[in-house]
Amino acid sequence: MRDMLPKLFFVHFADTSFVAERDGELAGFLVGFLSQSEPDEAYVHFVGVSPDERGTGLGRELYERFFAVARDQGRRRVTCVTSPANAGSLAFHEAIGFEPGPPQADYDGPGEDRVVLTRGL
Repeated sequence: MRDMLPKLFFVHFADTSFVAERDGELAGFLVGFLSQSEPDEAYVHFVGVSPDERGTGLGRELYERFFAVARDQGRRRVTCVTSPANAGSLAFHEAIGFEPGPPQADYDGPGEDRVVLTRGL
């Protein structure tokens, strides 16, 4: 996972990224940012919740914190992407109000299809 989250995310997006701990252990995190090219949009780059913490509401809480920051900064929508094969991610995002678009072929390169999910704020 370290390769997917270089230090630059935590340096440059510290105000829009969140880490949750339980008993001194990492329980979950969300890395997001305010889009520089879409002034109404914020984007969640990566989110993870420890298997022991799934179903506790932690993922929703991390997103709610991000939504609040995005709203406070005048953003009107949040987007993220996931694999069309990741049924758990799709179900979670839909449960917290995201709407999936159709799968986009080769979004992240050949054979790397993705679904873009959007939620209004």
